[in-house]
Amino acid sequence: MQSSNSFSFCGLPVSHCLLAALLVVIAPLSTAGEIAKIEAGSVRVHIVARGLEHPWGLAFLPDGRMLVTERPGRLRIVEHDGSVSPPLSGLPEIAAQGQGGLLDVALHPGFEDNGLIYLTYAAKGRSGVGTEVARGRLEGNALVATEVIFRAMPKGRGGRHFGSRLVFQPDGSLFVTLGDRGERPRAQRLDDHAGSVIRIDEKGGVPPDNPFVGRRDVKPEIFSYGNRNVQGAATHPVTGELWAHEHGPQGGDELNVIRAGVNYGWPVITYGVNYGLGTRIGEGTHNEGMAQPLHHWIPSIAPSGMAFYTADRFPEWQGNLFIGSLKFRQLVRLELRGERVIHEERMLKDVLGRIRDVRQGPDGYLYLLVDDPDGVIARLESVAN
Repeated sequence: MQSSNSFSFCGLPVSHCLLAALLVVIAPLSTAGEIAKIEAGSVRVHIVARGLEHPWGLAFLPDGRMLVTERPGRLRIVEHDGSVSPPLSGLPEIAAQGQGGLLDVALHPGFEDNGLIYLTYAAKGRSGVGTEVARGRLEGNALVATEVIFRAMPKGRGGRHFGSRLVFQPDGSLFVTLGDRGERPRAQRLDDHAGSVIRIDEKGGVPPDNPFVGRRDVKPEIFSYGNRNVQGAATHPVTGELWAHEHGPQGGDELNVIRAGVNYGWPVITYGVNYGLGTRIGEGTHNEGMAQPLHHWIPSIAPSGMAFYTADRFPEWQGNLFIGSLKFRQLVRLELRGERVIHEERMLKDVLGRIRDVRQGPDGYLYLLVDDPDGVIARLESVAN
């Protein structure tokens, strides 16, 4: 476990950082296709599409087009030329309030045969609002035969901490990350989905090897718990395990490996403090039987979206983990050695805005989704390629 009290802003030896900063040139980002050089001679940003209202999740279709969600409740297709489709029809009823709305999108591993798309979103129920998962078959500009396959229960009041990312595993199971809905004690309750990472099968059923299957008064979909608000998750390219990060309160954002039945401690332990007060939450930072994060951030970076880089466009980045930062409007790059973070770099500060999602594209470039009323999809490229 490490904190981020020291890092390089430019990815170069410290003695060269000032020179690199002087070489940075930022061009106006006004239309799709324009380029902003952000690290001279090294990296550039290409704006692929714009005009998206608070985009949240991104997924690549097999032909290279992109599906992108907009939090107010719209799903769109982005064409190769950057043009954005009208909203797709056939979506479930979505409650766009607070941090809720239409959130993540993912393709079924067998999409080329079955055309299935999965969505997470906030939805109303008798007891309030909560995260749900639906799936439908993509046909043209519509989802057909859309069905809800999971509802986080019980629903709650307020508009905070819905999660939520979708990650399919090689065995066909589906991880869905959730938040505590702003009600801290719920994250420690096993009869409550809030504050957990859940694991279901492709139809919403419970895999028989989930850790709490067969226990009375426990939600069998729960895979891990004690999570505050998980908005980034990705499968490790070597181990196949799920890595995820979660928002802390005032400080204490965490990076974790999500393992079956593990309690990640919120709100009993945290590296964050109470907003505005700076006072301790729970019992401090350690408690027997509760996992420590691999890495944490003080102050909070407000992480969202993450991807392991495995392609050849940036060979020096292979195996690195990239995380969007909402608060500092930047991209965080972590160099890893096993489960240790050995170096952290902060990139693109204030170049694009609030980076909501990070994906590796089929072309080997990194794609960033910017959460803004006039949000963009940006591609991070190497000048050498």
